[in-house]
Amino acid sequence: MYELKRLPGNSIEQALVKADHYRELNQPEEAESICRDVLAVDADHAGALKLLGLALTDQMHNAWLRVFDEALEVFERLDSEYDRVYYTGIAHERCAKAQLEQGQAHNATVSFETALELYARAEQLAPPDSAADPILRWNRCVRMLTTHPELRDASGPSRGIMHSVLGD
Repeated sequence: MYELKRLPGNSIEQALVKADHYRELNQPEEAESICRDVLAVDADHAGALKLLGLALTDQMHNAWLRVFDEALEVFERLDSEYDRVYYTGIAHERCAKAQLEQGQAHNATVSFETALELYARAEQLAPPDSAADPILRWNRCVRMLTTHPELRDASGPSRGIMHSVLGD
């Protein structure tokens, strides 16, 4: 029988640096594992929760059905309302990109529009040092929605946000 070993409490920050490094190397499964080790020691560690959620969303391009709900659950555990809203927007945006890659334009449009709603709310909640972040994410979503013909075609006449984005 194999058993997980507990990470020493004094090595949490060093472990999170490694997790972030693995994300930068496009190895989200490694980052996910490290974050789970940190959370086993400190279940509410905001940095580990953010990195775990992001590592899960990094895997959406090939496994969004498996990781999307868990990413949302992880982001819901963040203390800050801004962080909960902003990172949930990231989860929806990345899910939309995965859906688009899989030819699910209608689902991708809905996910992008959900991300836009969340980014608009995050913009209102943003602390001064993060004020640009939801705007940058909003703009990326708008560019996706307006430059991909399959997304424009998937938007029906009743799609409120899509029409405001496109100026219809």
